[in-house]
Amino acid sequence: MWPDRRLIALFNIEIPIVQAPMAGAMDWELAAAAAEAGALGSLPCAMLNTQQVREQMGKIRARTKKPINLNFFCHTPPTLSNARETRWRERLAPYYRELGIDPAAPVPSSNRAAFDAAMCDVVEETKPDVVSFHFGLPEPALVDRVKAGGLLMMGSATTAAEARWLEARGVDAIIAQGNEAGGHRGIFLSEDISTQPGTFALIPQIVDAVKVPVIAAGGIADARGIAAAFALGAAGVQIGSAYLWCPESKISAPHRAALKSARDDSTALTSLMTGRPARGIINRVMREIELISDVAPEFPLAAGALAPLRAKAEAQGSGDFSPLWAGQAAALGRAMPAGQLTKTLAAEALARMGTLATSKR
Repeated sequence: MWPDRRLIALFNIEIPIVQAPMAGAMDWELAAAAAEAGALGSLPCAMLNTQQVREQMGKIRARTKKPINLNFFCHTPPTLSNARETRWRERLAPYYRELGIDPAAPVPSSNRAAFDAAMCDVVEETKPDVVSFHFGLPEPALVDRVKAGGLLMMGSATTAAEARWLEARGVDAIIAQGNEAGGHRGIFLSEDISTQPGTFALIPQIVDAVKVPVIAAGGIADARGIAAAFALGAAGVQIGSAYLWCPESKISAPHRAALKSARDDSTALTSLMTGRPARGIINRVMREIELISDVAPEFPLAAGALAPLRAKAEAQGSGDFSPLWAGQAAALGRAMPAGQLTKTLAAEALARMGTLATSKR
């Protein structure tokens, strides 16, 4: 038996694991597989338009009727700055010339949309079991609409203050995202990432700060991490990087190769890929340009000028300009189907927690 069943009861799931929504690295297939195996499957929607969300949800529902979470970004749309974007293009120009790309070519769209009324219409129409938000919450009117639809709501917190803020606005569960986590920081009450706690310092402090169930996220990729999270008061865990190893993930060949060679010191936080701090495996552009740099335009605009470089390099088998998102425990991943991974993690975690409990008697 799981030592804390609040998340299982809240989401009507069998296993207290939330498969992390990883925009650009997965689609409906991974979410459906994790859900069918008993976890809360999550579909990242920040890089999808309304019709694509409808289509992906249709495919999920054709595969499974188990609980599903739709995840959205809540960032403030960027202010266009021709001067800053020009500086970014100029900084990347040598790479363009090296790869034989015209530095003056039009910049592709960055395509990361914040949750809005149109997307809320889709949520009301498709009726996911859970809706989760990153970078805070949408405007109160949209939050009210989500709750009026009878949907459960999660938010990401990187500090106890953010957790209290989210609870005060009605979230049903809080994802405690530690510094070890791969991908974008969920930070929203501050821009100072230097003070963000690690997962296992953060969990007990958020658990003490709020009454809703807390989901531990960051650096959790095996049974040991799951057991530790429960020992610190979490009611469940969110796992991302371990699912990137699954065949259902849609990461590039260079990204998959980077995962296989990852070590504990292979990742770093960088703002270069999108304009907002995120953790990924260190590659050439991260090594050669300052990791957190003002030269990168505001989120998500930085991704646009990198896109041609990424496409050309990936075609040559290189991840030099790709966002190789991964957490600090990525090396602990195992290549197996998502459903099998979900059940394996659950069984191993229960066995470990049972062994620990027996050893204390």
